[in-house]
Amino acid sequence: MKHIDKQGRVVRILTYNVHRWLGTDRKIAPGRIAEVIASCDPDIVALQEVRAGRVHAGASDQAAAVAAQLGMDLHFQPTIRILGDQYGIAVLSRHPSRIVKSGRLPTLSAKPAFEKRCALWVSVEVGGQAVQVVNAHLSLRSGERRTQAAALLGPDWMGHPDCADPAVLLGDFNAPPYSRSYRLMADRLRDAQLSNPAGEPQPTFHTRAPVLRLDHVFVTDRVEVVSAAPIRNPLTRVASDHYPLLAELRVRSRAAPAGEGHALASENELL
Repeated sequence: MKHIDKQGRVVRILTYNVHRWLGTDRKIAPGRIAEVIASCDPDIVALQEVRAGRVHAGASDQAAAVAAQLGMDLHFQPTIRILGDQYGIAVLSRHPSRIVKSGRLPTLSAKPAFEKRCALWVSVEVGGQAVQVVNAHLSLRSGERRTQAAALLGPDWMGHPDCADPAVLLGDFNAPPYSRSYRLMADRLRDAQLSNPAGEPQPTFHTRAPVLRLDHVFVTDRVEVVSAAPIRNPLTRVASDHYPLLAELRVRSRAAPAGEGHALASENELL
């Protein structure tokens, strides 16, 4: 929350694939990622490829340390567990927030997957307004990615009655705009970069030679896009292989009936 005007409250929201804190210089540097995020001054952050665990004995948990450095609450959903470490997706928030649901997305493979693609739905209270935030990291395989995109739009996630407008679906979807999975989402929701009044959509991957727009912020009807663009500077070019995508969104307020709330229980799934 940066300011309020007559048209609604403005929220800065960031999606960022942090590549396990590994930069293009091959250095694992969670603190550098925290520096990137802090420079964007976001209210809400969706992270993918988050490493939660200790780089070495006696060190603090990396994801928790980044959240603490930023002064934000951390919600984490693992997608990989290996050698005592966990990797997954996360949502960070400066505002009161809670996990509504977390769990796996569908797979087309009959074999156990090394990385279990998941989504994480967090409800964030911004000035008395609940904003529904769904973070996901989709498959590299096109058919599976389409199935996962359809699931995200379905009744378990964005189509659930409790995922009411205003809502934001964001993350690394591995889906360029010409892909069928992207079109599936863009037909139902608004792509923030396409709605950006400040300029044309810009690619987010790879930081060494950005040619693909794989990271997206999609919004529902009551969310106005003030601006949306990747953050490109010398620090973000080296911190990860993806650029962070920052959207400034105006959330239009509405009078909510007394007692209105979200009753869906958390469905954390053991992976």
